[in-house]
Amino acid sequence: MLDEREAEATIPEADLPRAFNRQPVYKRIAIVAAGPVANFILAILLFVAVFAGGVSKPAAILATPAPNTVAAKAGFEGGETIVSMRDVQQGTSDASGETHKVRSWSDLRWKLLDASFDHRRVVLTAKTNEGTFDFPLSVGKIDDQDFMDKLGFEPGGGTLAVAGVEAGSAAAKAGLQAGDVLCAIDGKKIGNATGFIDYVQHRPGTPVSLTVEHNGVQQAVRIVPELKKDAATHRDVGRIGASLATRIPSVDVRYGPVESLQLGVKRTWDISIYSLRLFGRMITGEASLKNFLGPVTIADYAGKSARLGLSAFLSFLTLVSISLGVLNLLPIPVLDGGHLLYYLIEAATGKAVSDRWQLVLQRAGLVCIVALSMIALFSDLARLMPSP
Repeated sequence: MLDEREAEATIPEADLPRAFNRQPVYKRIAIVAAGPVANFILAILLFVAVFAGGVSKPAAILATPAPNTVAAKAGFEGGETIVSMRDVQQGTSDASGETHKVRSWSDLRWKLLDASFDHRRVVLTAKTNEGTFDFPLSVGKIDDQDFMDKLGFEPGGGTLAVAGVEAGSAAAKAGLQAGDVLCAIDGKKIGNATGFIDYVQHRPGTPVSLTVEHNGVQQAVRIVPELKKDAATHRDVGRIGASLATRIPSVDVRYGPVESLQLGVKRTWDISIYSLRLFGRMITGEASLKNFLGPVTIADYAGKSARLGLSAFLSFLTLVSISLGVLNLLPIPVLDGGHLLYYLIEAATGKAVSDRWQLVLQRAGLVCIVALSMIALFSDLARLMPSP
């Protein structure tokens, strides 16, 4: 970019009017903002492609929530299909606000995520075998990426199957095979993998009875979980030596061109605001620094999303593009946001920030960027290192 401050040779007199440093402040603001804006435009276009092209997503069916979670206290028992959500007016029990349709599990997650940031009370409308019912709940504060699990919301309505069996394990001795569907344990219906694993872990050495469907025929299987040391918690737990796979019902979600564009703009805005809020909470200590993702984790997620298909990979690219846009707009010297701050000060006061102050702030900004990079890299290494 032509700029008298950075030119290595003398700029010809005829080219001086085109130099960046000689442009009006509003033009400099537009030029610097063009990069982050391009990131957001790309994200919107990618979202439009995903929404208009259609995608298969897990249905918004709830599994049996863990006791004392928000979902359990709201009255959910498992098996309910969430169809809509609406806000409760502050200080009242009135839920007459705008109703937002819930099309899939990811749609439900985004709506609850939005409500959690503002500590809003909401009402979820769900269909059951007995009819349609309202479930009021207070979402509370988000503090990490697993907030849905902590709220007690897990995908349900599917079947839990055996994906593989370790040789010589309790599962192998009991005759379990890959493909077997786990229907019940000790006469209780199996809601999800989390509930099944928790039940088995609390019963090392205690025989349990499984109702298993093998080749379309149900049969009872007696199995004794083996006593094992959990690598993460160092506790003695029960293990049967089988890997599990959950088959969740899915729905095809597709939007029209106009609706896709509107939703793309809204989703880009929501993710941008979410990123800024989460960044602010990490600075104040309200959210974990584990939310920082470094290059290793980003590369890992890129590979995983590519293996899931084009739609998943495009969705991942939208998150990367939005993150870059938000990061570059932060008012940190060195970044575009820092330069925008200089030019906004100049527009407001009529005086440019002095070169001396810019040099001091540039050094401080560089320290901030290095610190953020180190935190992200440390977060990556922490994910890769096994628990002691």
